[in-house]
Amino acid sequence: MTSVPKKSALITGITSQYSTEFLVVIPTNLYGPGDNYHPENSYVIPALISKFHQAWVRGDKAVTIWGGGNPQREFPYGDDMADACVLLMNLPDDKYDSLLGSDESKTGRFEPPLVNIGCGMDVSIGQLAESVRGTVGFSGKIIFDRTMPAGTPRKLLDVSRLQSLGWELKVLLLDGLRTAYVGYCATR
Repeated sequence: MTSVPKKSALITGITSQYSTEFLVVIPTNLYGPGDNYHPENSYVIPALISKFHQAWVRGDKAVTIWGGGNPQREFPYGDDMADACVLLMNLPDDKYDSLLGSDESKTGRFEPPLVNIGCGMDVSIGQLAESVRGTVGFSGKIIFDRTMPAGTPRKLLDVSRLQSLGWELKVLLLDGLRTAYVGYCATR
């Protein structure tokens, strides 16, 4: 039987093997212009934009959304993700080093070099669907199909490490939805 190394040993090994110190950024559901709007393999916001737009074009009276609309998600705009990464890459050494975590073999505890990139606030899928419906201008009903899976009840990242560096979200959800929808329409 082969044993799998602990994460701390793996990260420590990579760091010493390649003589580098690195951060791992963990983003949540990103969206924005240039997104993947394919009806079968897109993420939440591009899928909703496409679904509501197509319903508006066809003159449909309703759009069906999987689940009950209650799960909570956060949706940072793609440019905010890029902005956070640039901030992290340009940190002075002392601030960067403070994010690197600790080596379990030296401190007795494992603190990975992870930085979450998100909004720090979430919205229900139902609220998001209402916002996308308004952005697209679709006046029909939203029907929640509770026979379909809804997903994890809540996914909210702790973004306090990033915020402690002075980073803040620049693109608010409604503004980002409008820009993403304009981008979507430009590709049609």
